[in-house]
Amino acid sequence: MATCPECDADIEVDDFDVDKGDQLSCPECGTNLEVTGLSPIELDIAPDDDDDDDDEEVEDDGLEDADDDATEDEEDEDLDE
Repeated sequence: MATCPECDADIEVDDFDVDKGDQLSCPECGTNLEVTGLSPIELDIAPDDDDDDDDEEVEDDGLEDADDDATEDEEDEDLDE
C-alpha cells in the first residue's frame, strides 16, 4: 500500500507489477504519480512533461515568424531595385 502525496489517499499498488519510474494516477484526486521507491513503495507527483512541450512549440513558432518576416523584407528590397 502506498500513499498519494497530494491527497494522502491509500493507493493499492502491486509490489511485483511496478518498477521505479512507472507512472500511475491517484484514483481519489487524479494526480499523476511516479514510483520513486520500491521497498517500501514510494510515490511522488510526476513531472508534467506536457508543459515543457508547449513552451518549446511557442518558441519554435516565434522563430518561424521571424524568418517569414525577413523573407518578406528581402522580397520587398528585390522589387525596389
